[in-house]
Amino acid sequence: MILLRALSVATCAVALTVMPAQAAQKICVFDFLGTSGDAYNLARDHALAMQRLGVQLELKGYVDEGQALQAYQSGQCDGLLATGFRTRQFNAVAASTDSLGATTIVRKGNVDMAGTYDVLRKLINTYASPSPQVAKLMVQGEHEVAGQVPAGAAYPFLVDRRINSVEALSGKRIIALSYDPAQAAMIQRIKGIPVPATISDFHLKFNAGQVDMLAAPTLAYLPLELHKGLGSKGAITRFPLLIVTYQMIIRHAKFPPGFGQESRAFWSAQFDRTMQLIRRADASIPPHVWMDLDPQDNVRYTQLLRDARIQLAQQGLYDKRGLKVLKRIRCHVNPGDSECETKLEEE
Repeated sequence: MILLRALSVATCAVALTVMPAQAAQKICVFDFLGTSGDAYNLARDHALAMQRLGVQLELKGYVDEGQALQAYQSGQCDGLLATGFRTRQFNAVAASTDSLGATTIVRKGNVDMAGTYDVLRKLINTYASPSPQVAKLMVQGEHEVAGQVPAGAAYPFLVDRRINSVEALSGKRIIALSYDPAQAAMIQRIKGIPVPATISDFHLKFNAGQVDMLAAPTLAYLPLELHKGLGSKGAITRFPLLIVTYQMIIRHAKFPPGFGQESRAFWSAQFDRTMQLIRRADASIPPHVWMDLDPQDNVRYTQLLRDARIQLAQQGLYDKRGLKVLKRIRCHVNPGDSECETKLEEE
């Protein structure tokens, strides 16, 4: 089993105030595949690691993310593991990770996926650091971010590969998660038609031919049978609109002091493990299904997403503090990008 790295039993005793034996804290876990899925398996290993710190966690699996969220909101669970789209309401800084184009790296017109994931790795490591300033950002009211882990880049899945430009998306029906208003705003910005859905049913509309496009990680391709929606004419555009993350949220008063920090360290240490799952999912896509953009379009769309982020932040849909941290990391990974010569997303 995966154990919390770089922590000795003695260190844990100092870091956490171990409470007397008490009832286990319940964690609601969303996973498409329920208790047999990768997210649930990670949560199980997390529970084992936290057990060594004197904390007992009881996992409750959900295949419907909305139900997992409701259980947490109603107090049935003390923690929640779900996508950043759902957890944004509990901590907007951490949820900025899933903002449009916020981690995307393009070098000389080519999408750099290694660089893109490097941005995310550095961000997760930053939020997992023991810095008191960072720890404050991870707490919002009664809620605390107890970890982040990647679920993979969200690529455009298209029913027709002739939809090969932003202009071609005008008038097309595009899935927009109903609880992430930024997605609908972006779709309207490119003159598309937002079709509301949830992460638990968006694939049904795509596979039934009710929409022309959705954005999803490759981890969803096989379990959600997205090949049905792609058919013989569809394609997956190799351009990451954003990276989806799973985020753990807890009611910090229900846990011993220091638990959130130790939990964030655990999830940070799972980055390479989850990247293996993502690469395996990428490789499961038949080569002929992928569609690459021209270099000039990669640059153009990166700028389009950047402009959209800035506008969405001005509207209050994205957190400016989170975007500021992301820009600093992007410019550390790719200092030659023209955005690094500007003050955009730094105010």
